[in-house]
Amino acid sequence: MSDAFKTIATFQYSSEAQIIKGRLEADGIEVFLKDRFTIDTDPLVSNAIGGVKLRVKSQDAMKAQHILNSLKPYALDDEGNNLQCPNCHSEKLELYSTITSLKSFLAFALGLISGTLPFHTRYKYQCDHCGKEFSMEDLKPKSA
Repeated sequence: MSDAFKTIATFQYSSEAQIIKGRLEADGIEVFLKDRFTIDTDPLVSNAIGGVKLRVKSQDAMKAQHILNSLKPYALDDEGNNLQCPNCHSEKLELYSTITSLKSFLAFALGLISGTLPFHTRYKYQCDHCGKEFSMEDLKPKSA
């Protein structure tokens, strides 16, 4: 029996990884978080080192991946319903932040220099199925 660990997911912040770690450990899967302390010390290096790596024993990797896939959060509207891609109508949309304007770039630069988080951020959605990117305005029904 091998004690080798396998990385099954990466997270930008250790708090996200801790939540998934707790869920996997509740199912009896041993979990190790690699680079957690480095990112907790300086969150700005997360992208540079590839984030917090969630690792499990190789023999538990399939079970852990199945649990992880069942938990994958997709974008929801204010009523808790899945949003649909305007292109392919898939409900597998993910929200992410982006720098698309001078204002969001300056907020990012100021946050980087001062060691704080940006105070102005733009968000976009991306469809896991077709890869199309769009904003929240693209999801709202058009008025007649």
